[in-house]
Amino acid sequence: MKVYFGFTVAGDRSALDMARRTVALLEEMGHEVLTRHLVRDDAAQLDRGITPQMVFERDMNWLRQCDIFIGEVSGSSFGIGFEAGYLLGGSARQALLFYRREAASRISLLITGNTHPNCTLAPYSEFAQIEDQLRRTMA
Repeated sequence: MKVYFGFTVAGDRSALDMARRTVALLEEMGHEVLTRHLVRDDAAQLDRGITPQMVFERDMNWLRQCDIFIGEVSGSSFGIGFEAGYLLGGSARQALLFYRREAASRISLLITGNTHPNCTLAPYSEFAQIEDQLRRTMA
């Protein structure tokens, strides 16, 4: 499957280790992660190296190509909310949104309260919970 993995570039990147482990697991499972650059230390510099319009066009193209949207939303960002809303509102594809349980009070209620039938919320406390959810969802 082609996976659009959403992770903040400009926001709180404290879940970076979990995001990296998630991307690595997805690739280990044989999936193509279109946005794997987001878990690099220099992700912000990479995106700032091109125009905002180029970032928008590139990401919209990846959203159109992907089979599923998976986001780590603990660092809550406008971009991830936009991406998830775009995909859920404009397609029949699935969205899987992970967030650290302890971060729930800092995440938009539009994310943690999402009841869209194609959206699965997956709070976690440890990576084993992410792995279990991915193995069930991506099987």
